[in-house]
Amino acid sequence: MRILICYASTEGQTRKICRFCAEQLMARGDSVEMLPAEEAGEIDLAIFDAAILAGSVHVGRLQARLADFAAAHAGVLNGMPTLLLVVSLAIAGDDPGDRAELDRIAAGFAQKAGWTPGQVAHVAGAFRFTEYDFFRALAMRWIAHRKGERINPQKDTEYTDWAALADLIRGWPAG
Repeated sequence: MRILICYASTEGQTRKICRFCAEQLMARGDSVEMLPAEEAGEIDLAIFDAAILAGSVHVGRLQARLADFAAAHAGVLNGMPTLLLVVSLAIAGDDPGDRAELDRIAAGFAQKAGWTPGQVAHVAGAFRFTEYDFFRALAMRWIAHRKGERINPQKDTEYTDWAALADLIRGWPAG
């Protein structure tokens, strides 16, 4: 299969997740093109058999540039196997309210774009203190503290479950 991976990444974890997905897909023999949403522009989706869109949740929404891409290509995306990867720190916890909120964010994103993803998966992100400015680092420390998470603000902490992600990609698209 020829697969497009289009993503928006703020601190780099979503890009890392997409690279991992691309490696998994290529290992099974698929052809993959991976593009940041801001560079996907006028790409002709008709040359692809399937697509993965991935973005990270910040302030209750996925990145606008990914939303713009999904809306511009919703018609073609609706006619092929698709996967929406929603990257967030909240999914790393076990709070059902967080899960419900992430489901709401994904559904709102898709509805606004006019796209119905074939599958939606939530993927745990990372604390990227090496990428944060002072104010974002302070906010992220507060979020971690509020959730009872012990973090070291001097280093990055990754929560992505790579084995679960590999299993997801191995089984996608379900045929």
